[in-house]
Amino acid sequence: MTKAANDVNRSRRMSRAIHQIAALSLKNGHFKDPRLEFVTITDVRMTGDLQHADIFWTTIDEEEEYLSAQALKRVTGKIRSAIGKQLGTRLTPTINFVHDDLEVNVEDAEDLLAKAQLADAKLQKTRQNAKYAGDENPYRESL
Repeated sequence: MTKAANDVNRSRRMSRAIHQIAALSLKNGHFKDPRLEFVTITDVRMTGDLQHADIFWTTIDEEEEYLSAQALKRVTGKIRSAIGKQLGTRLTPTINFVHDDLEVNVEDAEDLLAKAQLADAKLQKTRQNAKYAGDENPYRESL
């Protein structure tokens, strides 16, 4: 295995571990803050040098989004400390909480699906009126 592939695998392993540690820290109620009750960790992305992690999060209640962001900012140090203890690496990556705007992503995906359906319908219409350039069956069939 090449060094680059090994680095990518290590980055993925660390991302998964950080995801689990952060999610369990929030889920187990280590922080007695009601603003964190409905926060869900959706993804973790590491930099190539493993020195920084962006932790993506979302919440059920969109109205509480701002308050949840404030609460996450307040507990960032404690979560980073838990990550450092459980990872057992020489250096603990810095962490940054990034709101994962799922609704925008869903709308983008729906737009792409609608475009694909239109393209499929257009192709189907073109196929209905199409005729073969040569014989219908260009392969010889033995009788």
